[in-house]
Order: sequence, then structure tokens, then C-alpha cells
Amino acid sequence: MADVLNKKALAEAVAEHFDLTKKAAGEIVDMIFEEIITSLKNGNSVEVAGFGKFTVKTRGGRVGINPRTKEKITIEPSKAPAFKAAKALKEIVK
Repeated sequence: MADVLNKKALAEAVAEHFDLTKKAAGEIVDMIFEEIITSLKNGNSVEVAGFGKFTVKTRGGRVGINPRTKEKITIEPSKAPAFKAAKALKEIVK
């Protein structure tokens, strides 16, 4: 199974790299994620050069079918976060 970099491990890496306490690094990581979330919530996109772009995609409303009753139902439009990797990131991962 592959290793996973979670928020705690990311904060520990930041703390080690910048010689900070784990608590301070954790607050920095939390602040970065909060800024990304706030920007997306306000309908803006977030671009990180060489990494990628976070956006909000709008899914249109449509008619669906309840698989149990086969009844047609209306599915309301919704918004969902999306991420598109930058070309540089795609090349590194290859």
C-alpha cells in the first residue's frame, strides 16, 4: 500500500524544513487550506504555479431515476470543487 501524506505529516514537514514548532506549522497549513476554501466558497479560483488550479464547477440540474422505485426525480443543480493539475506537475508525476 502506498504512503499517504496527510495534513499532520505535511505540518511536520513544514515544521522541520523551517525550524518551527509543530503547532505553528500546523496553524500555517490550516491557514493555507482555509484561504483556499474561502476563495472557492466565494466563487473564485485558486492557482498555484507549477502545481495546479482549484475551481468550482457547476453541475446542471437534470432528471434522474430512483433505482428502487424507477420513479423519475429532479436532481437540483449543484456546485463541486475541482482540481486541474499544472503541466509541470503532470510531467513530474510521469
